[in-house]
This record gives sequence, C-alpha cells and structure tokens, in this order.
Amino acid sequence: MTDFINVTDDLGREVKISFPPKRIISAVPSTTEFLFDLGLHDKVISKTRFCRYPKDGIAKLPNIGGTKNLHVDKIRLLSPDLILANEEENNKEQIESLFDEFPVYMCKVRSFDNALQNILNTGRITGAEPQAFEIANKINADFNQLPVVEKNLKVLYLIWKDPYMAVGKDTFIDSMLEKCGFANALHHLTERYPKLTTEDILDLNPDVVFLSSEPFPFANNHRNEIQKLLPKSKIELVDGEMFSWYESHLLKAGAYFKNLVLKFNAQEDQSK
Repeated sequence: MTDFINVTDDLGREVKISFPPKRIISAVPSTTEFLFDLGLHDKVISKTRFCRYPKDGIAKLPNIGGTKNLHVDKIRLLSPDLILANEEENNKEQIESLFDEFPVYMCKVRSFDNALQNILNTGRITGAEPQAFEIANKINADFNQLPVVEKNLKVLYLIWKDPYMAVGKDTFIDSMLEKCGFANALHHLTERYPKLTTEDILDLNPDVVFLSSEPFPFANNHRNEIQKLLPKSKIELVDGEMFSWYESHLLKAGAYFKNLVLKFNAQEDQSK
C-alpha cells in the first residue's frame, strides 16, 4: 500500500505526493545537486541541460531539456512521482501543463530565509528531513559568521548583455548582496530584472559592478568594456552560482562571500 502526504507548495497549491517519492524529476540545476547531497541519488531519474553537479552522478541520466525549454513528452515517459520546479527558473506554461498529471511542487525563493525554508521543505517531502536540517543549520551558521564590507558600496549586478540586464530588489541575488553588506544600486526600482542602457549605467554611477558568470558568461573582455565606461568604479567578475544557487550550493557560498568581502575591505584599507 502506497502512503501519501498532502503539502502546500510556495504558490499555495495543495499537492498530494506518494511518500517517500521514488522517481523524482528536478527541473532546476541547483535542486538536482541538492537531491544528491540529500543522499537521494537513486531516486533522481533525469537532469536538465544546465545541470552540472555532481558530474559523475548525473552523467548517465536522461536529459529533459533546458529549464525554460523542458521536453514535456520526455517527462511524461519517465513517469515521475514528484517534480520539483521553481516559479522563476521554469517556464510557467510548461510546468502548469504537468499539474494535472503529476505531483508538482513549486518553490519560490526570493531571500536567504526563503532558501533555508525551501531546503527544509524539500527534505520533508522527499523523506530526507534529517539531512536537510543538517544542511540548513550548517549554511545558517556559516552566514552568521560572515564579515560585511566596511564601506557602504553601491553595487550594480549585471546578468546579461545586449541588452544589459541587472538584478533589482525582491530577488535572491539581492538578498546575497545584502548579506555581504553591499547596497544594490537598483533598490529604487520596482522591476526585479531591469534592462539598462549604457546611459542608465552611467547615471547610476555605481561604486562596484559585479559581472556574473551566469546566465550570461561575462569575461575579461566585458570587464574591460565596463571599466572604460566607468573608469572610477571597481569591476569584478563573480561566480553566479554562489549568488543564485539557493540550496546546498550555499554550503560553498559562505567561504566565497567571506573572501569577496575581505578583498574589498583590504582594498578600502589600502586606499586610506
């Protein structure tokens, strides 16, 4: 006899899930990594085109497409008993087309606290609650020990080029900037991911520009372009995974942010 649990996802939807689920599809790369870190490697039955970790664990898994271009027919053939998706990273229409056929748990992560809660929620519905609790506690402890930047630096965080797109408020990345003590240069805007012209960037006149490694792969040539545009600003290439992957990848993010903050504090001390 199959046991079931009824849960409410982050969109307020009631979802009935066979418990513990034995065939799990993750439509989000960070969630795929998290499931393996929970010890559920034998339950994960697919990967997305953008899944990276663990490399060996996902190597032979069938590919269900990109996060916003899922192969829905492949998902149906795999017959999952749980699909884990995210309201921002996945295509709304595609995910909604699966609601009536499979248990789909939608998460919504806009802050550090949301991330910790999502870790616990995912652990609970997959039957790995103790492991999730341990991971959440470790992440929280690491972030509680983070230093913060000594000077109130206004940061522009760019995620795309042609057109330039940046990170606004009410986003998980904004929450990560805040954890480090940086001030988001776009906090005055209501748009979460605004498009910017070079004139907009000049008007913002940020102290620092972070060029993310994802979704657009900014590199040194792009840094040089922005430096010419903003000769007085500090331009930094940053690891987008550390700023935007909101599950067990945060176990690595604490050390990354610590080094980043200490680097800026050291630069500030040298300029005095």
